[in-house]
Amino acid sequence: MKEKISDWLNRFLVFDVFIVFFGFIWFIVAVVGLYLGFPQIFDIWYKLWIPIFNPAIGIIFLGVFVNWVISKFSNKKTS
Repeated sequence: MKEKISDWLNRFLVFDVFIVFFGFIWFIVAVVGLYLGFPQIFDIWYKLWIPIFNPAIGIIFLGVFVNWVISKFSNKKTS
């Protein structure tokens, strides 16, 4: 059961990392666009920062912590 939860969590975290990478690349393009006089790209990215990208970063940190806790409990039971 723990292995299934851990596998599911790892798959979800991989998907979440791709969302964060996409947001980072979009941010770079948006800053370049802002510099070149296209503020619309940055405005859209900024509107999505709070509802999508900010929680995605938080989920990564939470997932890493939960994965660490699961691995610690697994190691203690096997020792």
